[in-house]
Amino acid sequence: DPGADASLCGMAATGASGTNAVRYGTMRPNVLNLRVVLPDGRLLHTAGPGRQPRKRAAGYDLTSLFVGSEGTLGFLTQATLRLHPLPEATAATVASFPSVGAAVACTVQVLQAAVPVARIEFLDEVMADACGRFSGMGLPAAATLLLELHGSRRSLAEQQQQTEEIVRQNGGSGLAWAEGLEEREQLWSMRHNAWYAALALRPGCQGYSTDVCVPISHLPDVVVETKQDLQASSITGPMVGHVGDGNFHCILVFNSQDQEEAQRIHAFTHRLGRRALAAGGTCTGEHGVGLGKRALLQEELGQEGLDTLRSIKAALDPHNLMNPGKVL
Repeated sequence: DPGADASLCGMAATGASGTNAVRYGTMRPNVLNLRVVLPDGRLLHTAGPGRQPRKRAAGYDLTSLFVGSEGTLGFLTQATLRLHPLPEATAATVASFPSVGAAVACTVQVLQAAVPVARIEFLDEVMADACGRFSGMGLPAAATLLLELHGSRRSLAEQQQQTEEIVRQNGGSGLAWAEGLEEREQLWSMRHNAWYAALALRPGCQGYSTDVCVPISHLPDVVVETKQDLQASSITGPMVGHVGDGNFHCILVFNSQDQEEAQRIHAFTHRLGRRALAAGGTCTGEHGVGLGKRALLQEELGQEGLDTLRSIKAALDPHNLMNPGKVL
Protein backbone atom coordinates (compact mmCIF):
# COMPACT_ATOMS: atom_id res chain seq x y z
CA ASP A 1 0.00 0.00 0.00
CA PRO A 2 2.45 2.68 -1.15
CA GLY A 3 1.83 6.23 -2.31
CA ALA A 4 -0.57 6.83 -5.17
CA ASP A 5 2.08 7.50 -7.83
CA ALA A 6 4.33 4.51 -7.01
CA SER A 7 5.27 1.89 -9.61
CA LEU A 8 6.22 -1.71 -8.82
CA CYS A 9 9.72 -1.46 -10.27
CA GLY A 10 10.20 1.97 -8.75
CA MET A 11 9.26 0.54 -5.35
CA ALA A 12 11.72 -2.30 -5.88
CA ALA A 13 14.47 0.08 -7.03
CA THR A 14 14.24 2.09 -3.82
CA GLY A 15 13.50 -0.83 -1.50
CA ALA A 16 10.37 1.02 -0.42
CA SER A 17 7.27 -0.11 1.45
CA GLY A 18 3.92 1.22 2.66
CA THR A 19 1.39 1.11 5.46
CA ASN A 20 0.94 -2.69 5.37
CA ALA A 21 4.66 -3.46 5.75
CA VAL A 22 4.47 -4.26 9.46
CA ARG A 23 2.35 -7.34 8.65
CA TYR A 24 3.35 -8.24 5.08
CA GLY A 25 6.88 -6.90 4.77
CA THR A 26 8.62 -4.32 2.59
CA MET A 27 9.45 -4.80 -1.09
CA ARG A 28 12.63 -6.76 -0.34
CA PRO A 29 11.04 -10.00 0.97
CA ASN A 30 8.15 -9.71 -1.49
CA VAL A 31 10.17 -9.62 -4.72
CA LEU A 32 10.85 -13.13 -6.05
CA ASN A 33 12.50 -12.26 -9.36
CA LEU A 34 13.46 -9.19 -11.38
CA ARG A 35 14.10 -8.67 -15.06
CA VAL A 36 16.93 -6.16 -15.35
CA VAL A 37 18.56 -4.46 -18.32
CA LEU A 38 22.24 -4.25 -17.37
CA PRO A 39 24.40 -1.22 -18.31
CA ASP A 40 25.94 -3.13 -21.28
CA GLY A 41 22.47 -4.00 -22.63
CA ARG A 42 22.31 -7.63 -21.50
CA LEU A 43 19.07 -8.91 -19.99
CA LEU A 44 19.30 -10.46 -16.51
CA HIS A 45 16.66 -12.47 -14.67
CA THR A 46 17.91 -12.26 -11.09
CA ALA A 47 16.47 -15.63 -10.01
CA GLY A 48 16.65 -17.22 -13.48
CA PRO A 49 14.16 -16.92 -16.36
CA GLY A 50 10.65 -17.89 -15.26
CA ARG A 51 11.69 -18.80 -11.70
CA GLN A 52 9.43 -17.88 -8.81
CA PRO A 53 10.15 -20.07 -5.77
CA ARG A 54 9.23 -18.63 -2.38
CA LYS A 55 12.75 -19.37 -1.15
CA ARG A 56 16.05 -20.33 -2.73
CA ALA A 57 19.65 -21.05 -1.74
CA ALA A 58 21.22 -21.14 -5.20
CA GLY A 59 24.18 -18.80 -5.40
CA TYR A 60 24.32 -15.10 -4.54
CA ASP A 61 21.01 -13.35 -3.93
CA LEU A 62 20.97 -11.19 -7.05
CA THR A 63 17.35 -10.17 -6.52
CA SER A 64 18.15 -8.53 -3.20
CA LEU A 65 21.19 -6.87 -4.75
CA PHE A 66 18.99 -4.99 -7.22
CA VAL A 67 16.19 -4.24 -4.74
CA GLY A 68 17.23 -0.88 -3.30
CA SER A 69 19.94 -0.23 -5.90
CA GLU A 70 18.24 3.07 -6.87
CA GLY A 71 18.91 2.67 -10.59
CA THR A 72 22.68 2.57 -10.15
CA LEU A 73 23.15 -1.03 -11.38
CA GLY A 74 20.53 -1.46 -14.11
CA PHE A 75 16.99 -0.76 -15.30
CA LEU A 76 14.33 -2.84 -13.54
CA THR A 77 11.76 -3.70 -16.20
CA GLN A 78 9.70 -6.48 -14.64
CA ALA A 79 9.06 -7.75 -11.10
CA THR A 80 7.66 -11.10 -9.97
CA LEU A 81 6.00 -10.56 -6.61
CA ARG A 82 4.82 -12.68 -3.70
CA LEU A 83 1.05 -12.54 -3.18
CA HIS A 84 -0.81 -12.56 0.14
CA PRO A 85 -4.42 -13.70 0.63
CA LEU A 86 -7.09 -11.15 1.48
CA PRO A 87 -8.21 -11.46 5.13
CA GLU A 88 -11.69 -12.68 6.01
CA ALA A 89 -12.31 -9.66 8.23
CA THR A 90 -10.73 -6.22 8.64
CA ALA A 91 -11.19 -3.51 11.28
CA ALA A 92 -9.57 -0.08 11.54
CA THR A 93 -9.59 2.57 14.24
CA VAL A 94 -8.11 5.90 15.33
CA ALA A 95 -6.80 6.54 18.84
CA SER A 96 -5.64 9.87 20.30
CA PHE A 97 -2.95 10.12 23.00
CA PRO A 98 -1.83 12.76 25.51
CA SER A 99 1.70 12.89 24.08
CA VAL A 100 3.93 11.71 21.25
CA GLY A 101 5.77 9.46 23.72
CA ALA A 102 2.55 7.76 24.84
CA ALA A 103 1.47 7.04 21.26
CA VAL A 104 4.81 5.51 20.30
CA ALA A 105 5.04 3.56 23.58
CA CYS A 106 1.61 2.10 22.76
CA THR A 107 2.95 0.98 19.37
CA VAL A 108 5.88 -0.80 21.00
CA GLN A 109 3.61 -2.57 23.48
CA VAL A 110 1.17 -3.69 20.77
CA LEU A 111 4.08 -5.30 18.92
CA GLN A 112 5.58 -6.80 22.08
CA ALA A 113 2.21 -8.35 22.87
CA ALA A 114 2.40 -10.09 19.46
CA VAL A 115 -0.87 -8.57 18.26
CA PRO A 116 -0.68 -9.34 14.50
CA VAL A 117 -1.47 -5.75 13.55
CA ALA A 118 -1.54 -5.10 9.79
CA ARG A 119 -1.06 -1.35 9.89
CA ILE A 120 -0.09 0.97 12.73
CA GLU A 121 0.54 4.54 11.58
CA PHE A 122 1.60 7.47 13.73
CA LEU A 123 0.71 11.15 13.33
CA ASP A 124 2.02 13.80 15.71
CA GLU A 125 -0.42 16.50 16.84
CA VAL A 126 0.60 18.86 14.00
CA MET A 127 0.08 16.19 11.36
CA ALA A 128 -3.18 14.95 12.90
CA ASP A 129 -4.61 18.47 12.94
CA ALA A 130 -3.45 19.12 9.37
CA CYS A 131 -4.86 15.81 8.06
CA GLY A 132 -8.14 16.31 9.93
CA ARG A 133 -8.66 19.76 8.44
CA PHE A 134 -7.49 18.81 4.94
CA SER A 135 -9.77 15.75 4.77
CA GLY A 136 -12.69 17.29 6.65
CA MET A 137 -12.63 14.44 9.21
CA GLY A 138 -11.89 16.74 12.13
CA LEU A 139 -9.26 14.75 14.03
CA PRO A 140 -8.27 16.10 17.46
CA ALA A 141 -4.95 17.99 17.44
CA ALA A 142 -3.24 15.23 19.43
CA ALA A 143 -0.68 12.50 18.88
CA THR A 144 -2.62 9.84 16.98
CA LEU A 145 -2.37 6.20 15.95
CA LEU A 146 -4.24 4.71 13.00
CA LEU A 147 -4.52 0.94 13.43
CA GLU A 148 -5.85 -1.83 11.22
CA LEU A 149 -6.28 -5.50 12.09
CA HIS A 150 -6.70 -8.43 9.70
CA GLY A 151 -7.83 -11.98 10.39
CA SER A 152 -10.78 -14.29 10.80
CA ARG A 153 -13.88 -12.85 12.46
CA ARG A 154 -13.16 -14.80 15.64
CA SER A 155 -9.49 -13.82 15.86
CA LEU A 156 -10.30 -10.21 15.03
CA ALA A 157 -12.47 -9.82 18.14
CA GLU A 158 -9.58 -11.04 20.33
CA GLN A 159 -7.11 -8.70 18.60
CA GLN A 160 -9.46 -5.75 19.08
CA GLN A 161 -9.78 -6.48 22.80
CA GLN A 162 -6.00 -6.73 23.23
CA THR A 163 -5.43 -3.52 21.30
CA GLU A 164 -8.06 -1.59 23.25
CA GLU A 165 -6.50 -2.60 26.57
CA ILE A 166 -3.02 -1.47 25.50
CA VAL A 167 -4.35 1.82 24.09
CA ARG A 168 -6.18 2.58 27.37
CA GLN A 169 -3.08 1.73 29.43
CA ASN A 170 -1.22 4.44 27.52
CA GLY A 171 -3.91 7.09 27.98
CA GLY A 172 -5.40 6.64 24.52
CA SER A 173 -8.99 7.56 23.73
CA GLY A 174 -11.47 7.81 20.90
CA LEU A 175 -11.44 4.15 19.83
CA ALA A 176 -14.27 3.31 17.43
CA TRP A 177 -13.75 0.39 15.06
CA ALA A 178 -14.64 0.80 11.39
CA GLU A 179 -15.24 -2.50 9.59
CA GLY A 180 -17.05 -1.24 6.48
CA LEU A 181 -14.96 -0.73 3.34
CA GLU A 182 -16.13 2.85 2.77
CA GLU A 183 -15.26 3.98 6.30
CA ARG A 184 -11.85 2.33 6.19
CA GLU A 185 -11.06 3.82 2.78
CA GLN A 186 -11.95 7.27 4.08
CA LEU A 187 -9.59 6.79 7.01
CA TRP A 188 -6.66 5.65 4.88
CA SER A 189 -7.34 8.26 2.21
CA MET A 190 -6.82 10.85 4.93
CA ARG A 191 -3.46 9.24 5.80
CA HIS A 192 -2.35 9.01 2.17
CA ASN A 193 -3.03 12.73 1.70
CA ALA A 194 -0.64 13.61 4.54
CA TRP A 195 1.83 15.20 2.10
CA TYR A 196 -0.80 17.61 0.74
CA ALA A 197 -2.15 18.27 4.23
CA ALA A 198 1.35 19.23 5.40
CA LEU A 199 1.89 21.56 2.42
CA ALA A 200 -1.42 23.26 3.21
CA LEU A 201 0.05 24.40 6.54
CA ARG A 202 2.19 26.94 4.64
CA PRO A 203 0.68 27.67 1.21
CA GLY A 204 3.27 28.57 -1.40
CA CYS A 205 6.10 26.84 0.44
CA GLN A 206 8.09 23.77 -0.59
CA GLY A 207 7.92 20.34 1.03
CA TYR A 208 10.88 18.08 1.76
CA SER A 209 10.31 14.62 3.18
CA THR A 210 12.97 12.65 4.99
CA ASP A 211 12.83 9.35 6.86
CA VAL A 212 14.78 7.17 9.26
CA CYS A 213 14.22 3.74 10.76
CA VAL A 214 15.35 2.55 14.20
CA PRO A 215 14.95 -0.60 16.32
CA ILE A 216 11.51 -0.66 17.92
CA SER A 217 13.01 -0.56 21.43
CA HIS A 218 14.62 2.84 20.66
CA LEU A 219 11.66 4.30 18.77
CA PRO A 220 9.99 6.24 21.64
CA ASP A 221 13.22 8.04 22.60
CA VAL A 222 14.15 8.88 18.99
CA VAL A 223 10.67 10.19 18.15
CA VAL A 224 10.51 12.35 21.29
CA GLU A 225 14.03 13.74 20.69
CA THR A 226 13.15 14.50 17.06
CA LYS A 227 9.99 16.30 18.13
CA GLN A 228 12.01 18.42 20.57
CA ASP A 229 14.56 19.16 17.83
CA LEU A 230 11.84 20.36 15.44
CA GLN A 231 10.41 22.68 18.06
CA ALA A 232 13.81 24.04 19.12
CA SER A 233 14.73 24.66 15.47
CA SER A 234 11.44 26.49 14.71
CA ILE A 235 10.80 24.15 11.78
CA THR A 236 7.36 23.27 10.40
CA GLY A 237 7.84 19.51 10.23
CA PRO A 238 4.80 17.38 10.96
CA MET A 239 5.74 13.78 11.75
CA VAL A 240 4.10 10.71 10.26
CA GLY A 241 5.32 7.16 10.19
CA HIS A 242 5.01 3.42 9.72
CA VAL A 243 5.98 3.08 13.37
CA GLY A 244 5.21 -0.63 13.43
CA ASP A 245 8.50 -0.96 11.50
CA GLY A 246 10.33 1.66 13.54
CA ASN A 247 10.15 3.90 10.46
CA PHE A 248 8.94 7.51 10.55
CA HIS A 249 9.03 10.59 8.31
CA CYS A 250 9.26 14.32 8.87
CA ILE A 251 7.56 16.40 6.19
CA LEU A 252 9.54 19.63 6.32
CA VAL A 253 7.67 22.63 4.90
CA PHE A 254 9.82 25.71 4.26
CA ASN A 255 10.39 28.76 2.11
CA SER A 256 13.05 27.68 -0.39
CA GLN A 257 13.89 31.34 -1.09
CA ASP A 258 14.90 31.85 2.54
CA GLN A 259 18.52 30.68 2.68
CA GLU A 260 18.65 30.74 6.48
CA GLU A 261 15.58 28.54 6.77
CA ALA A 262 16.84 26.16 4.07
CA GLN A 263 20.10 25.84 6.00
CA ARG A 264 18.19 24.95 9.18
CA ILE A 265 16.28 22.25 7.26
CA HIS A 266 19.54 20.79 5.91
CA ALA A 267 21.14 20.74 9.37
CA PHE A 268 18.06 19.13 10.91
CA THR A 269 17.95 16.30 8.36
CA HIS A 270 21.56 15.38 9.11
CA ARG A 271 20.95 15.49 12.86
CA LEU A 272 17.94 13.22 12.35
CA GLY A 273 19.98 10.73 10.31
CA ARG A 274 22.78 10.67 12.88
CA ARG A 275 20.27 10.29 15.72
CA ALA A 276 18.92 7.17 14.01
CA LEU A 277 22.44 5.80 13.46
CA ALA A 278 23.33 6.38 17.13
CA ALA A 279 20.26 4.33 18.09
CA GLY A 280 21.41 1.39 15.96
CA GLY A 281 19.12 2.26 13.05
CA THR A 282 19.48 3.40 9.45
CA CYS A 283 19.54 6.85 7.85
CA THR A 284 16.71 5.82 5.51
CA GLY A 285 14.05 3.15 5.89
CA GLU A 286 12.48 3.53 2.46
CA HIS A 287 13.26 6.83 0.72
CA GLY A 288 16.75 5.81 -0.36
CA VAL A 289 20.11 7.59 -0.31
CA GLY A 290 20.07 9.52 -3.59
CA LEU A 291 22.31 12.57 -3.28
CA GLY A 292 21.29 13.91 0.11
CA LYS A 293 22.34 11.02 2.36
CA ARG A 294 25.62 9.91 0.80
CA ALA A 295 27.65 11.14 3.80
CA LEU A 296 25.27 9.34 6.16
CA LEU A 297 25.59 6.13 4.13
CA GLN A 298 29.33 6.15 4.73
CA GLU A 299 28.78 6.66 8.46
CA GLU A 300 26.26 3.80 8.46
CA LEU A 301 28.26 1.19 6.52
CA GLY A 302 31.83 2.25 7.26
CA GLN A 303 34.61 2.49 4.70
CA GLU A 304 34.73 -1.27 4.08
CA GLY A 305 31.02 -1.38 3.33
CA LEU A 306 31.22 1.57 0.99
CA ASP A 307 34.28 0.15 -0.79
CA THR A 308 32.38 -3.12 -1.34
CA LEU A 309 29.43 -1.24 -2.86
CA ARG A 310 31.80 0.66 -5.14
CA SER A 311 33.42 -2.60 -6.26
CA ILE A 312 30.02 -4.04 -7.20
CA LYS A 313 29.12 -0.82 -9.03
CA ALA A 314 32.42 -0.84 -10.95
CA ALA A 315 32.00 -4.50 -11.92
CA LEU A 316 28.47 -4.07 -13.30
CA ASP A 317 28.75 -0.50 -14.58
CA PRO A 318 32.43 0.23 -15.35
CA HIS A 319 31.56 3.30 -17.43
CA ASN A 320 29.33 4.77 -14.68
CA LEU A 321 26.31 5.09 -16.97
CA MET A 322 23.57 4.30 -14.46
CA ASN A 323 22.46 7.20 -12.25
CA PRO A 324 26.01 8.62 -11.99
CA GLY A 325 26.70 10.41 -8.74
CA LYS A 326 23.76 8.87 -6.89
CA VAL A 327 24.23 6.80 -3.71
CA LEU A 328 28.01 6.39 -4.09
